[in-house]
Amino acid sequence: MKTHLDSSPVKSISFAAFVNDFLQLTKFRLALSVVFSSVAGYLLVVDQVETKILIGLFIGGFAMVGASNAINQLIEKDLDALMSRTKNRPLPAGRMSALVAAIIAIFLTVLGVMVLYAINLKTALFGLLSIFIYTCIYTPLKTISPLAVFVGAFPGAIPFMLGWVAATGEFGVEPGTLFMVQFFWQFPHFWAIGWMLDDDYKKAGFKMLPSGNPDRLTAFQIVFYTLWTIIISLLPATSYTGNLHLSIPGAILILIIGLYLLYYAIKLMQLKTKDAAKKLMFASIGYITILQIIYVIDKFI
Repeated sequence: MKTHLDSSPVKSISFAAFVNDFLQLTKFRLALSVVFSSVAGYLLVVDQVETKILIGLFIGGFAMVGASNAINQLIEKDLDALMSRTKNRPLPAGRMSALVAAIIAIFLTVLGVMVLYAINLKTALFGLLSIFIYTCIYTPLKTISPLAVFVGAFPGAIPFMLGWVAATGEFGVEPGTLFMVQFFWQFPHFWAIGWMLDDDYKKAGFKMLPSGNPDRLTAFQIVFYTLWTIIISLLPATSYTGNLHLSIPGAILILIIGLYLLYYAIKLMQLKTKDAAKKLMFASIGYITILQIIYVIDKFI
């Protein structure tokens, strides 16, 4: 397959290779984690699972995240070619044309909106909002200001609350709390990634760290936002989050994993190494995953 839309020809590939490129373009593993968050948010509100809504969250959630990532890689294909981490993606490597990627992005956007709209209007609107912020504000802002991470935290925080909105058709204090949990969590998570990949990001001109460098100021902010993440994660144990509740044993478990996350944030501030940042990144993934599991199990016990 050849194309004249790109500066380099697109190589002929097998169907299996195309599927692999599709998964890379849509960031399949990231999409699965988003679907997991949405399903967790849904389970927190329902007493009886509706298969139609659950399947809709799976398909619609994957489609919206896949569309966002495809558009992002279309916009950044020349910058991706400059970084070791991304130069082998389908577009910069020349295995997929911009036209094919655009068709995939449009198809996934339409599919995601239709599926989420079939659940309810608010769910579809939040899905569209996440695509708009991610592709039209966050993506171009990455080369301009470290505020990109702040902006990107908004679409990144929508999935956890999306499940609640899908179940109720309403946005209130409960999905707002779920939004805040995942919103604040993203700062230590993505700044840890930014610390690890700082040299690579700078090749493309991306400004991902709050101070511009992997230094004490960035590490301090990582610790600061980690503390806020823990505090907000414990809010459902109070009486201020409506129908979103967390028992005392559940709160203790959340506090334990929160202290585990804080430990690695403090270690990064002390050591200021890429290895410490990598450990924090993995700890943050473990934190949000276990937190969502605890929330759901605590609701049904």
